[in-house]
Amino acid sequence: MRDMKKLNLILLVAAASLGWCGRAHGLEPLKESNEGNQKDAINRFLSRYDKDGNGTFEKAEDGKTWSRNGKLDKNKDGKLDREELAGLGLTYVDSPGKQLRNVRFKRTETEDVYLDFYYPDVDESNGKPVVIYTHGGGWAAGSRHGAGNASFNVVHGALLKKGFCVVSVGYRLVKKDGETAMRDCVIDAKDALCFISAYRKELGIDPMRIYTFGDSAGGHLSQMVLLSPPDSLKGDPELAKYPYKTVAGVSWYGPCDFEKTDLFNHDDRENFRDRFGPRILKPDTKPEDKLALYREMGPVNYLTKESPPLLMIQGDKDTTIPVKHAYHMQEKAKAVGAPVEILIVKNAGHNWRMVDAEIDPSRNQIIDRTVRFLVDHL
Repeated sequence: MRDMKKLNLILLVAAASLGWCGRAHGLEPLKESNEGNQKDAINRFLSRYDKDGNGTFEKAEDGKTWSRNGKLDKNKDGKLDREELAGLGLTYVDSPGKQLRNVRFKRTETEDVYLDFYYPDVDESNGKPVVIYTHGGGWAAGSRHGAGNASFNVVHGALLKKGFCVVSVGYRLVKKDGETAMRDCVIDAKDALCFISAYRKELGIDPMRIYTFGDSAGGHLSQMVLLSPPDSLKGDPELAKYPYKTVAGVSWYGPCDFEKTDLFNHDDRENFRDRFGPRILKPDTKPEDKLALYREMGPVNYLTKESPPLLMIQGDKDTTIPVKHAYHMQEKAKAVGAPVEILIVKNAGHNWRMVDAEIDPSRNQIIDRTVRFLVDHL
């Protein structure tokens, strides 16, 4: 416990020295908005595929992506501008109950961030448990609309049938210029929980019964939101005053520790380089602050015997986030008495891609285990 207090002090000093304290913009109203929905999708698309930064997407920048979206090129000039990209399709969760989409929960100096709410087909009474979904994409791509894609739609649909609300969280993406870092992704996700708490009566959600789920980078965020104290990594001061409590969480192939860079070295290469440091640090980060910031982003550093239960599901052939992370988290959890379970999926790469043979357990079994773990902690 003394070490945890010392770590928290180091992190607080580092954050203050970097000027990463939140700025209040006032509590956002609880309402749907058409303003940011397509704009948000377009911004995220361009941030990923507009390699030359000219504000348009061209075939030469990503041929595979162009083959899927080139039909949007109305004037046939070989590029997609913002007007044409307005035709991008958005996916949503197939929910039996009401939906509250595109709710802005926070304004920042660089962009606004949004939530999508999905409700079960049950009575309108207050106090429903809620599952927070954080999308993957390497902290630099993806969007909250991933909640309605493929396996995630199945997971969320099953959770809705069990009486959970599901909230898909948008967060700022890491920028190459260092304007946004991984820390901002975590802060946005935690601020989303505070926003839900602020409108708990209107939303019919119990902020003391929050569950987390995410994949890849979103799996990391799921762990961070679950394990880090609510009063850490504060963002908007207006939101920070609203309390919440996390109950249990699931991480699909998410990393747990950035300080031990060898955890990412899946084949023990001698020339292995740190791939994620540039997403944690900013260009003006001082060398003496680096270790504190790496530790701050490591979910493993927040484990205590009072931690909420966590299930980590990891593929044994994953070269992006190697299975070492699950074993490392399990080892550290045992050392402090934290309730962490791991499930290793054989023959599975990142995103449960099959490597050499059928994955075991199957994708459907992974989904069932995910849902059952959260339901068991109701």
